[in-house]
Amino acid sequence: MKHSLQIGLSQHLTLTPQLQQSIRLLQMSTLELNQEIEELLQDNPMLEREDGLREQMVGTPPGDEFTSAAAPADAGTASNEESHEESNNSGDNPFEEDLGFGGDRADAEDDDPPQQLAAEAQTLREYLIWQLSLTKLSERDSKIVTLLIDSLDDDGHLQQSLEEIAALLPLELKIDIEELQIALKHLQNFDPPGIGARSLGECLALQLEALPETIPHREQALEIVRHHLDTLAARDFSKLRKLLHCDDSILREVKNLITALNPRPGANFSCGDTRYVIPDVIVKKTKGVWIARLNSDAMPRLRINRLYADILQRNRNTKHQQLANQLQEARWLIKNVQQRFETILRVSQAIIDRQRHFFEHGEVAMRPLVLREIAETLELHESTISRVTTQKFMLTPRGIFELKYFFGSHVITETGGAASSTAIRALIKQLVGSENASKPLSDNQISEILGQQGIVVARRTVAKYRESMQILPGNLRKSI
Repeated sequence: MKHSLQIGLSQHLTLTPQLQQSIRLLQMSTLELNQEIEELLQDNPMLEREDGLREQMVGTPPGDEFTSAAAPADAGTASNEESHEESNNSGDNPFEEDLGFGGDRADAEDDDPPQQLAAEAQTLREYLIWQLSLTKLSERDSKIVTLLIDSLDDDGHLQQSLEEIAALLPLELKIDIEELQIALKHLQNFDPPGIGARSLGECLALQLEALPETIPHREQALEIVRHHLDTLAARDFSKLRKLLHCDDSILREVKNLITALNPRPGANFSCGDTRYVIPDVIVKKTKGVWIARLNSDAMPRLRINRLYADILQRNRNTKHQQLANQLQEARWLIKNVQQRFETILRVSQAIIDRQRHFFEHGEVAMRPLVLREIAETLELHESTISRVTTQKFMLTPRGIFELKYFFGSHVITETGGAASSTAIRALIKQLVGSENASKPLSDNQISEILGQQGIVVARRTVAKYRESMQILPGNLRKSI
């Protein structure tokens, strides 16, 4: 075979470090973004947070702060990664660029919701140990009760039997079943009532026993939770009437007394770090138009460290190459963060424009929407829209929603139109909420009612939507 040289032209896409960072920042949640920025702030002396106080800006003369407000929804922002790459390379003098991000809080609207500060919540274990410290138990008994406290799950239930707990204990402790039973009795006298229960029936019984004996129908309720809880769960009210020898009115009061109890007495206590949702955009109606704006509290305020930038400007030689590289990395980060929020804002506004009926009328007015529709409108790739809508949140007058919430499949109507799956779920919820409790609607009946409204939905689809909303089937929704 004869070897030869050939010249040819070809195109290929190279993901530069800057573009890789842009994509990675775009798919991060706000909390993840802040964690990433904190790490970069520690590693790069050229980067620092904008504290808003001119007196603390080292080496920055008055009037030379690095700040810039985020672009409005209709501003000309980069529509794809290529234009973003080009914009980041513009400018000959890096020291003359306005690189800060995040405007002053004075520009924010006065009617913004106040920020909520979380107080450190007491855990269930801390609450129970505090009660234990007030008892007059011996040191040995207190340690056994503590052992049971440490065996509780997050709901306050004791999932292991006392025999299983005893089998796991070292033999040299010489703790027998009788001691564990006594310790459990002490624990079950603690607040909240129902703590330390080994079953749902025992949990409810402990709460009923803690009520005054003068509470009407307390004894009937105890009879049900101790011996006939499965019958109540099956909604077999005729059998319960025979067992209790009562009429419908008394059985209804007994049922209401039981359902008012808490099956998870420990769930109201903190069991770990509190997780917060930080909205990326805030939606408000202005002069009859729904408008999205960035949440200034979610945007990190970054700037170039002027002190190090001045050192580098005065000494532009190979000895300071590391500082020059860090300066470029800082510039990339600031611009990529700004690009991230601008893209989120553009996508959010496009969603609002298509789902404006939702903001006016609620879930029943949600229209079908797919990623491709927003991508084509904004001239972005579908993968970009997918990244933007994941773990990004929108604060609206109807609550906080993940951007993905506004996307959904569709069901064809008899008129040839389409109904959003979210709207159909809302209709099902409305039908169940207004049904006759003694004769709840079956999935087939709900399907027929929707069909009468022009929405063709199969019974199995109704069942799937109902289960996704954690709504019980008709036979289990039946009431007295």
